[in-house]
Amino acid sequence: MRRLRQLAERTPARRERYVDLLRAVAIGMVVAGHWGVTVISRDAAGRPTGHSALGDLPWAYPLTWVAQVLPVFFLVGGFANAASLTASRARGGDATGWLLDRSARLVPPTTVMLLVLAAGAGGAYLWGAGEARIRTVVWFATIPLWFLVPYLAVVVLTPPAHALHRRFGLAVPVALAGLVALGDLGRLTGPGVLAWGSYLAGWLAVHQLGFAWYDAHAAAGAQNAPPGGRPAASPNGPRHPLPTSRPAAVALLAGGLGALLLLTGVGPYPVAMLHVPGQRLDNASPPSLALLALATAQLGLVLLLRDRAERWLRRPGPWQVVIAVNSVVLTLFLWHLTAALLLVGLLDAVDLLPTPAVATAGWLAWRVPWLLLLAVVLAGLVAVFGPVEARSGRRRRAGEEARRRAGDGGRRRARTTLVVAGYAAVVAGLLVNTVTPKAAPEPLGLPAPTLVAYLAGAGLLRVLRSGWGSRDRPRGGGGRATDW
Repeated sequence: MRRLRQLAERTPARRERYVDLLRAVAIGMVVAGHWGVTVISRDAAGRPTGHSALGDLPWAYPLTWVAQVLPVFFLVGGFANAASLTASRARGGDATGWLLDRSARLVPPTTVMLLVLAAGAGGAYLWGAGEARIRTVVWFATIPLWFLVPYLAVVVLTPPAHALHRRFGLAVPVALAGLVALGDLGRLTGPGVLAWGSYLAGWLAVHQLGFAWYDAHAAAGAQNAPPGGRPAASPNGPRHPLPTSRPAAVALLAGGLGALLLLTGVGPYPVAMLHVPGQRLDNASPPSLALLALATAQLGLVLLLRDRAERWLRRPGPWQVVIAVNSVVLTLFLWHLTAALLLVGLLDAVDLLPTPAVATAGWLAWRVPWLLLLAVVLAGLVAVFGPVEARSGRRRRAGEEARRRAGDGGRRRARTTLVVAGYAAVVAGLLVNTVTPKAAPEPLGLPAPTLVAYLAGAGLLRVLRSGWGSRDRPRGGGGRATDW
């Protein structure tokens, strides 16, 4: 509690606290949504199995317009990445050093999860569990990792994407939306290969809007600063701020909802914004025009609520809670389905696992104790693994000064190449796990290429963060008080 109070007291006055709140709320909604729609049943052998209830609840499809919050996360990611990249450059850093700093927060918690799951799967294999069964359990636990594939790719592309934003502004997300439309056309009429680019273009489009939102925040800060304390013009190029006035927010909300109603009512897009087996088009994987319309509406709503939320976050209590959640937000996301597996296994072992049919009174009544028990199990997992993320957030700037003095141009280019290669290996490893069938015979639960590629990339990034290849070794030191 003392550290939370210290972090709250040291928060810079110009920090957009609302962004941190949105990140915490988005991840919380993802966790609660996954837990809430889970249906536990039994297979032919009497073993517990699970699936999503959405396929059996068509009346709930409109509710996915609220439950689908990944656009909010990418919007917040764009804001935060633009802010930290701009601050890093202002301190004399470069894009490569910034990428290393970002990897320090994202990669270690994921590495720990993969190693723990692989070790547990290996123990189960030695105990006599079937390889396909092991893979099925690990596949379910690693469902959250599919999200890290596009997000890490977007992080790597942030420096060039931010440069495009400084030059062309909102024309960039418009062009990316055009690529998504082309991909949708390919999915509907062929060839389907046209949609492959949408996996990246769709999330990049939302991420670019976060850049524009940050520009609006920075411009407002410059205008509100006292005359003697106003920052000089940005050396990184012109700003392209997002219109954030109340009329603009209402226009975004109404326009996005109107487009969404047309696309799903008259157009060929399904109403559900989450994956539903058998639907004619998946709006989320890859992102569709309908999902971008939803993102536009969500952006308008976010802007409409901003002022009230910022005033609320000036109170110490709410702000400390937001700080606490954000310090372990990735841990919460990564382990929330593992918590479900552990709870199901425990209840099944003591013969207390309810398996009511979906949408029945028993299933609906079980939602409340189910969510409460899952929250307890996840809290235990966060207590064990959360410190990995919290320490990464505090220490990720260790050695930044040494990385800024990485040497001559040739050494810098080699360092950049190695950093990108590290990210590429990490993304490739996670992608292999995502596309590997859930019943594939894997004694460690994870495909061997996943472990090899991911651990090679994570190890390379760890070595580079230590200052290897720099003229000066890092001298240590913690991160900033509000750097989570």
